[in-house]
Amino acid sequence: MGPFAVDWRNTSGHHLVLADTGGDHYLCLAETQTGRGLAAILPLDAAFDLRIEAMIRLSRRLRGRAAGPLFALGLTPQRRARLIQLLHALDFRLAGAGPREIAATLLDAQAATLPAIEWKSSATRRKANRLIRDAQDLMNGGYRKLLRGG
Repeated sequence: MGPFAVDWRNTSGHHLVLADTGGDHYLCLAETQTGRGLAAILPLDAAFDLRIEAMIRLSRRLRGRAAGPLFALGLTPQRRARLIQLLHALDFRLAGAGPREIAATLLDAQAATLPAIEWKSSATRRKANRLIRDAQDLMNGGYRKLLRGG
């Protein structure tokens, strides 16, 4: 099957995953005939720029060149660390953890020992609440902005 990691067929055609170290390419081929060129249909929607970038990457890959990284996910180390922290905060929150527990686990272990009056006015509490809010925003559709490079 060559460079394709997966190839399966259903009523809408062949579905392929073209393995790539910079990010796999997911394809749906409605018709496959030997000797015919490929064409792409891209909807003119909010993700159009992302789709164009994906097509450019695919074109490079099909011509034997390195496709390059996914442009929207070319994260700085700081942004990657923040997103990982947000995912951890979301996991804790969905498991029932409160802001103090999240703060003690992800930000500052001493947050768990602060007296209530100090906790209420602490910067660590504000950071924990911001982590929770941003994590929930990401879960509730904010990830789309991330995929678009925002």
